[in-house]
Amino acid sequence: MKPRTDLSRRIDAALRGILPRSIELTLAEERGASASHFDFLAMIGGRPLRVEWVRHAWLSAIESVLARVDPPDVLIAERVPPASRVALAEAGIGWVETTGAAEIATESLVVSRSERPARIGERSASRWTSTVLSVAEAVLCGVRPTVSATHEATRLSVGACTKALRTLTDLGLLHADLERGRKSARRVVDADDLLDSYVGAAHDLTPRIGLSVGVVWQDPLQGLIQLGRRWDAAGSAWVATGLVAATVVAPLVTSVGTAQVYVDGGSIPELELAARDVGLRPIEGGRLRLVPFPTTASRYLATVSGGLRVAPWPRLVADLRRSGVRGEEAAEHLKEVVGDA
Repeated sequence: MKPRTDLSRRIDAALRGILPRSIELTLAEERGASASHFDFLAMIGGRPLRVEWVRHAWLSAIESVLARVDPPDVLIAERVPPASRVALAEAGIGWVETTGAAEIATESLVVSRSERPARIGERSASRWTSTVLSVAEAVLCGVRPTVSATHEATRLSVGACTKALRTLTDLGLLHADLERGRKSARRVVDADDLLDSYVGAAHDLTPRIGLSVGVVWQDPLQGLIQLGRRWDAAGSAWVATGLVAATVVAPLVTSVGTAQVYVDGGSIPELELAARDVGLRPIEGGRLRLVPFPTTASRYLATVSGGLRVAPWPRLVADLRRSGVRGEEAAEHLKEVVGDA
């Protein structure tokens, strides 16, 4: 019997996780015509389905799959964002996440499952931390992947930067030379892979708390600019993110209903204090959401564009990709405008 690869084990586990135990499953691995992807033939209840693995199922990756003459019946990924789910559904292709979420509708199989709760210790098994995110964010912004450069850019300690760079190297995202020391050089192996890995980890490590506040502005952009001036006067750190920030960095979306801003604070009372600094009050369903800074890089690598202080572009891509179909489209546009510049 041919040994199973780690990838085939992952595919097998993902499918078994969403299928009833009474349904028989066998999986055969095949190499597709393109060396850039793997194909699998899954026999589910005696019916064949072509299954394909895509590690990061962003909309651009899904569009590449759909453009082929031989798209799969089911696509499996770590995460399948909303825009990608819509595109796959329109093409009649099922999808499965390793989180346990799935949507498959064929003549022989119908599956609809939501994400299962994370098990205790599952998230901690990842090597990504907020410190690693900060350093990756800095490198994606063009900071040299050395200890001294990332230390200066992120304000993290030398030891934290050293460990974070080592982690990114161990993950295969950076390549280290033989020189040692704070200025020893590393290089990015693949910028797209680093960004995709960063975005996936950023989603998992995003702060779970936030505060919605009421605003009466007609123009979210101008409203945020005015609020920013008041935060500046109060000595409070703030950075805009999401669709409003994207409209000034890489315009695509013309109408924005709500806005999101990073502010200092790791608790609801601290977020309420940031709101009071500019005369705002919490309100359920408010059009402005205040969220703690996710990393030090998101604070110190922010830039000013169109009068608005905006999050570093990798963080902006991560935030957009988790904000729905319009957000993911805006993220793809932003990456083309800024990331590929």
